[in-house]
Amino acid sequence: MLKNLSPLHTPELLHTLASMGHGDDIAIVDAHFPADSMAQRLVRLDGADAPSVLRAVLQLIPLDTFVDDPALRMQVVDNPNKIPEVQRIFQDVIDEEEGHHVELVKIERFAFYQKAKDAYAIVATGELRPYGCVLVKKGVVGQVTA
Repeated sequence: MLKNLSPLHTPELLHTLASMGHGDDIAIVDAHFPADSMAQRLVRLDGADAPSVLRAVLQLIPLDTFVDDPALRMQVVDNPNKIPEVQRIFQDVIDEEEGHHVELVKIERFAFYQKAKDAYAIVATGELRPYGCVLVKKGVVGQVTA
């Protein structure tokens, strides 16, 4: 048992986050996503919703400040300007954990799939809301940002 950690900070998630390097991506995906067939490394948190997992991840790693778009969301098919509620919550979590606004950028569905497939790891959640998928790029811990 460790102090000051979320119950979502499982040994597997902690090991994955600690093993990632600067610039590595981690995808947090909903229950509909084909995580098992795409993941290089799969962490299962089936009892958790995706925004809670995103918060648990961003409590431990910063977003990359060396790239323009360190946080990506899957764009809604046939309605690219729609932002589902779950993605609005993702944006709130990102802004709260980073301490300032970092735009959650939309990318096309199959582009998201490819980035998730190339990611260091995929975290499969029990999120049932469609488009409950987000991909974040790990930054440098302790880096001072402007």
